[in-house]
Amino acid sequence: MSTGRRYESEPKLNLKKVFGVIIAFIVMILIIVTIVRIVKTSGNKVEVKRINYYVAYENGNFGVINNNGEYVIKPQYMEMIAIPNNTKPIFVCTIDVDDELGTYKTKVVNENNEQILSGYDQIEAIENSDSKNNIWFEDNVLRVSKNGKYGLIDFDGKELIPCEYDKIVALNAVKGEFLVKKAGNIGLVNDKGQTIIPVLYKSIRTLKEGYTSEYIIVNENDKYGIISTSGNILIEPTYEEVKYLNSDLMFAVKEEGIWKLFNTSDSSIVIEGGYDNIIEVKNETDVTVVKDGKYGVINLETKENIIASEYEDLKYAFETYYIAKKDGKFGIIDTQNNIVIPFEYLNMISVANGSFIQADKSDTETVIFDTNLVQKLSGIVSEINIDKGYIKVYANDEYKYYNFKLEEKTPQEMLLSNSLYLSNKDGKYGYVDKEGKVVIDYIYEDGTEQNSCGFAAVKKDGLWGSINAIGTVVKEPDVNLDNSIFVDFIGEWHLSNSGLYYQK
Repeated sequence: MSTGRRYESEPKLNLKKVFGVIIAFIVMILIIVTIVRIVKTSGNKVEVKRINYYVAYENGNFGVINNNGEYVIKPQYMEMIAIPNNTKPIFVCTIDVDDELGTYKTKVVNENNEQILSGYDQIEAIENSDSKNNIWFEDNVLRVSKNGKYGLIDFDGKELIPCEYDKIVALNAVKGEFLVKKAGNIGLVNDKGQTIIPVLYKSIRTLKEGYTSEYIIVNENDKYGIISTSGNILIEPTYEEVKYLNSDLMFAVKEEGIWKLFNTSDSSIVIEGGYDNIIEVKNETDVTVVKDGKYGVINLETKENIIASEYEDLKYAFETYYIAKKDGKFGIIDTQNNIVIPFEYLNMISVANGSFIQADKSDTETVIFDTNLVQKLSGIVSEINIDKGYIKVYANDEYKYYNFKLEEKTPQEMLLSNSLYLSNKDGKYGYVDKEGKVVIDYIYEDGTEQNSCGFAAVKKDGLWGSINAIGTVVKEPDVNLDNSIFVDFIGEWHLSNSGLYYQK
């Protein structure tokens, strides 16, 4: 029985074995519900009014701790506990496992270890994942079964979908949407119990990871088409394959082994063939194509190349610029075929939300170009936080923060909910407060910023420990985490190598 990670879909990878967890609580005032993170100090203990829950492992058993590192349910279950939403005391426990028969039972308990949401043969958290191998649970519904049939309930036990399906699984990499199977056919429902696509197809897939405006449908003859969320068939399932091209109107379709360009506005074929593949459409006029194994761009109005088909890869960046690959290296060209950035990078991507280019010069050095394609930053990019709008770069033995305008900012300006900030001096690490006053002297070999629970990890004499939000040592450094990529502490508990639970 698999489980989900309890960190963001893009965990903070530190190439020096430091897991810089920078997930701050957001103070939000809503009309009905006010969620406020209040930190109170009592001796060496930090209490957080809002409670979050995490899986804990001790002495061969699993339990639950809160964001102070305190026991909620002492470890007593032999199998991993699933916590679908770590802000809610809903814990799915596996019991009565029979390895020989391959059977098991589940029960859902609350923070008092009392069974809740009973009345079904099984109640399970629904696992999901994406192409980056991030794993999580759907955070507001549970799958239930009765007499061999499956349905959905919410965390209050309200039935959203009756137990009438042969199978229910999450639509890969899409939150809140589920594939349902009945009598051999597949449909799509959401977490409100609404039908998005009727149960009529052999398969339903996303056109692109995270894209949910339209879906690929496959009929009983293994023919592909496209359907919208309103149920309109945009492309009849008569093709061998269909593909998303970053366009609202145009899609690639494959017929008798030939790729064609289909315009859904009038159901016309814009390009009849002549290319090995069709990759992307920009401005509804410029189409990236592959011919004889080489990438180029043609204009639909003139039917001529605006970028010659001579590249190993080609992807639109912004304005008139394309990221191109030639002789195994990446650079940037414009639509006049001018080389704007030389072909000398191992990899290169355009970060749309930040409007900048991230390019890997080596395995350990990344450079950032602005919208004028001027190099602005260089170092190890350890984090690009789209939600909070910053880039974290490790260079010259210290971390620096930049906003998406590529302006250097202090940690205090970017990590607004933190009370302490990692600081470097003469090769040693300590912590300062919001005014820059030293709270913890520079005595550590390494450290992390505060995580969402208010704890930071510190390293001394090759071993790791933790401090709390006011700088008190919670755990003296005594844990060897040399084999861990992600270093994170909640009180005295540290994240396991798997990243799935915390242990002492």
